[in-house]
Amino acid sequence: MKYAIPTLLTWFFTLALASGGAWAAPLFKHSQTVGVIFTEDTQMNLAYLKAYHTAAQRGVGSQVLDPTIQQAYADSSDPRLAVNWLAASLSRYFATVKFYDSLDTLKAARPDVIVMLDTRSHLVSERSADVTASIRAEFYDAHFNYIGKAEGSDARSLSTLWLPTRRISQVADDITQQKAVQENALRQFDSALGKLIAAPHSSHEPA
Repeated sequence: MKYAIPTLLTWFFTLALASGGAWAAPLFKHSQTVGVIFTEDTQMNLAYLKAYHTAAQRGVGSQVLDPTIQQAYADSSDPRLAVNWLAASLSRYFATVKFYDSLDTLKAARPDVIVMLDTRSHLVSERSADVTASIRAEFYDAHFNYIGKAEGSDARSLSTLWLPTRRISQVADDITQQKAVQENALRQFDSALGKLIAAPHSSHEPA
């Protein structure tokens, strides 16, 4: 998929305007089908996490890592964590959840609810001790009218990670915080998703 976020949004909103002005979106129903499409930033981030995870598993880097530390890097960099979490979260509320590679395949499938997923994570490296994670899912009805969004984010600095006084076990424990940051963001997303699903919907505009 080669659509940037502005292109996707412009396309969605053009269709929404063409369908009319004010509208009354139906409440979400468990019988509805959901189609998920990734933003370009999400695809780039998944590629980054996959490379990070692969390097951790292989021990590639400028320094030889203790196996315990190397395993901590691998365990805390699952490239599919956010995507799998989103799928599980949506499955609690809807009949089916499917992911699509392009707008054309999504349009052909005609799901009841469309979700545009933007998720980003930045993990610790030799250049940065900052860990960040965010997830944002924008919801549209079958006619591409905007319904609402659910999002979550978290950040942490592991600035003391490589202090010479730290034991291997302490370093490994710190590295595992990368996963905690990602999961905290996802739990915030779950909370926002529950509120969105429960709220009555009428005419909304994205923030």
